[in-house]
Amino acid sequence: MSQNNKTAARSRRGTNRVTMEDVAARAKVSASSVSLYLRNPEAVSPRLSPRIKRAIDTLGYVPNKLAGSLAAARTRAIGVIVPSLANAFFTETVAALQKEFDRHDYQLLLGATEYDLERETELVRTFLSWSPTALVVTGCCHNEATRTLLRMADTPVAEMWEIGEEPFHLQVGFSHVAVGEVLAAHLHQQGATRIAFVGARMQADRRAGQRRDGFCQALARHGVTPLVIDTGNDVSPAAGGLALRQALKQQPGLQAVACANDVLALGVLFEAQHRGMAVPQQLAVTGFGNLPYSQVCVPPLTTVQPHAAEIGLRVAQELLAQLQREQAQDQQADEDGDSGATKVVDVGFELILRQSSSQRFK
Repeated sequence: MSQNNKTAARSRRGTNRVTMEDVAARAKVSASSVSLYLRNPEAVSPRLSPRIKRAIDTLGYVPNKLAGSLAAARTRAIGVIVPSLANAFFTETVAALQKEFDRHDYQLLLGATEYDLERETELVRTFLSWSPTALVVTGCCHNEATRTLLRMADTPVAEMWEIGEEPFHLQVGFSHVAVGEVLAAHLHQQGATRIAFVGARMQADRRAGQRRDGFCQALARHGVTPLVIDTGNDVSPAAGGLALRQALKQQPGLQAVACANDVLALGVLFEAQHRGMAVPQQLAVTGFGNLPYSQVCVPPLTTVQPHAAEIGLRVAQELLAQLQREQAQDQQADEDGDSGATKVVDVGFELILRQSSSQRFK
């Protein structure tokens, strides 16, 4: 066995993992050339580059990013925590995050809380144990244990999908209270006074709860007290239909229903059709999310468009910019003393007016 092969065999002993030294031996180059190729292939000479690539492909080499980042005390991983992976809003945001971070050779660690604050604490603790480059969490409402972990974390922390008080390093989102206020203003302008708000798990889903609060507070300023119905953990068209049946019993002469999401609103529309109630002539209906069916259901649904992909892109861009600033500060003192500054990015939202709430009530 040649000396190079003996070295390669020793480096794999105990793990059977192909190492950078194995690739170097196969390509007959130095390990530093392989390392440079992995970081920046264009920086390696045209004569050596194809040899290194062939060796990597032949051996099935996978870089050990954890080992490569030990000196910096951080992995090239970004922890991302969302409430649900079944929610189209959050999957769109995660897709945008991943696309942007992939361009810069960062990998995502992904977890879902299922709207459980205790589970969020455990996910934060687990992700921080991997020494991530940054941590992204959803919303601004955390229990004290989570806030303590995030406050003490030696890594940038971004909160997304909501803006609120006491940001850690970065917030990217919009005001859900303002969403509720805008929907309330629209229905009030249409002349509706007997109104219901339908949402699911609004105690756990704080953003839905904020939309409810903004809605109720705005109508209260006009002397209107809306009926509030919580469908519990059931976020389905069937739950929306059941909520309309309940609202019609509790609020005679019901004129409008605002829903915390488009799924519940779809159920309200189905139930109204089943009962022969004309929408929007007898009942105005609004939702939140602008899901794909919202513009093709009958009638098309008035809803609110959140900018899910833009939230993910802005979070990634702002975190990458912050990481670059940190690297620059490692080489020289921060001249403006602003390294501890926080940033809040309000991406806003859009009210999409469609036929389901177009009728004015006298």
